[in-house]
Amino acid sequence: MQVVSLRIHPVKSTAITPVSSAYVGFAGLRGDREWMVVDADRALVTAREVPALFGIHAQPGGTAEAPSVTLSAAGSSYTAHAAGPDLPVTMFTRPPMTVRGSAPGASAWLARVTGRTGLDLVWCAHPRARSLNPKFSRPTDYAALQDNSPVSIASMASLRRLNEWIAEAGGDPVEIDRFRPNVVIDGDEPFAEDTWTTVQIGPVRLRAAHPIDRCVMTLIDPASADLRKGKEPIRTLSKHRKWDGKTWFCHHLIPDGEGEIRIGDSVVAQS
Repeated sequence: MQVVSLRIHPVKSTAITPVSSAYVGFAGLRGDREWMVVDADRALVTAREVPALFGIHAQPGGTAEAPSVTLSAAGSSYTAHAAGPDLPVTMFTRPPMTVRGSAPGASAWLARVTGRTGLDLVWCAHPRARSLNPKFSRPTDYAALQDNSPVSIASMASLRRLNEWIAEAGGDPVEIDRFRPNVVIDGDEPFAEDTWTTVQIGPVRLRAAHPIDRCVMTLIDPASADLRKGKEPIRTLSKHRKWDGKTWFCHHLIPDGEGEIRIGDSVVAQS
């Protein structure tokens, strides 16, 4: 197996940023989901609620001590800087976590490009303070603002099988971007990742934590100007990849080490 694609998402739920290489840290790929959008109640806002976030491209910048991120959409851009005191935010139903706000200006820019007022941008200042689900992690594991684990991986073999099932049902194929993984691999059997316990990507060893349950965000094609929700891939996953009341595609990984990975790196998994 080998890596065929790498991608980061500098602001959670905004556009995918393809990269040729990425540094894997214990909190995830450097630059991945280190920022997120919150509402007036300081709760996470994603493309589930505001699909226009898919149209915002983000580029991380600044330094580790003074990070920034430049947002671009619809011919407009804005550079946000982490600033101000730490503040509590919520992400889904998890306990509040502490982040850092951004300098004034992000809220107005987000309102212009999304049509939604009351939004703001925050930065993950303390990833080590965020614990993961103890069912699938160790007490020393942590992550930035990813949903459940620092790294996500997808298999093109599994996607091809999924698209075969979709075609049998008369639907159109979906792209891997629907699932927003960090690492895309090819060269194994479909859904072989279900049985993995560890995976070595180039110089970095990671634990296979658990499959990823898929939400309605996968019903939106992020590459299309039409941001309405369709039926695939959830409809087909419900027929072939449903258990515990959820549908499953891709896999969560937790790093046991750090290092640079690249497109073309070998991938060796153990079950």
